Amino acid sequence: MSIAYPSVEPLNKELASHQLVEAILRLKEERNAVILAHYYQQPEIQELADFVGDSLALAKAADKTGAGTIVFCGVHFMAETAKILNPERKVLLPDLNAGCSLADSAPPEEFSAFLERHPDHVVVSYINCSAEVKAMSDIICTSSNAVRVVQSIPADRKVIFAPDKHLGAYVQRVTGRELVLWDGVCEVHVDISLDKMKFLLGKYLDAKLVAHPECPSHILAEADHVGSTGSLLEFVQRDPGKTFIVATEVGILHKMRAAVPGKTLIAAPANAENSCACAECPYMKMNTLQKVYDALLHGTPEIVLEENVRAAAERSLRRMMDLG
Repeated sequence: MSIAYPSVEPLNKELASHQLVEAILRLKEERNAVILAHYYQQPEIQELADFVGDSLALAKAADKTGAGTIVFCGVHFMAETAKILNPERKVLLPDLNAGCSLADSAPPEEFSAFLERHPDHVVVSYINCSAEVKAMSDIICTSSNAVRVVQSIPADRKVIFAPDKHLGAYVQRVTGRELVLWDGVCEVHVDISLDKMKFLLGKYLDAKLVAHPECPSHILAEADHVGSTGSLLEFVQRDPGKTFIVATEVGILHKMRAAVPGKTLIAAPANAENSCACAECPYMKMNTLQKVYDALLHGTPEIVLEENVRAAAERSLRRMMDLG
């Protein structure tokens, strides 16, 4: 389905952010567009978005939208997921170079060869992977439902879990299932410093540590709660604690601070020499207000998938979504 966009004059690049936001909102209405954003996006993009969430919530939001155009403020695999579920809609990614180290760790050709070496396995792939890898998988999972997805597979079936080995190891521990793990990691979560975090825990004795399961096991072993970004947000809201150290990408703190203004939230430190450095994904931060405006104005960059890949990937995604 092609969409004919009316002619709109480009904005002056020096416009103030509030003028840019107004222009984006006007364009969004004209284009019948919806803006989806991950928790790791810049605060100004989260404030602009129609819906902000983790990967599972965003997949559901993309699946339910009635908009003709989806502007996905996240990384490439997330926009691909929206296109997989919405083949008739235009899906725009403000910066096409916004990739993902975890998705890149599973090149489709290498993954295909890996599967050939492990026949008769059920293939569970974390949503943080390319459309091609999704197409080779039996069922997709997110960090919100990975345990439930694996538990849904008969106990006598062998299971491959890809591409995040740390999430896979966490699922193994929780379910007691033996999984064949692909050797992939998220460069942001593996760079969180255990030593610096223990220093913070010693400094803030009443602090609770919440951690994303993409973190290595030595980080998760210290955590009071392990879960997806959405789960971490829910935990700090319901838990009576007043101080939390948050071991995931720093962008989640924007929504957390808005949700619990009376609590102290501290970003887990990274291994960088700068002791103030926190865990930040450079790819997530590539999207900007100007790029969102440009994407709506020009109708590009657009996510385009080969139909055979898209259809196969949708089957594995739908299996996940059918679990509820």
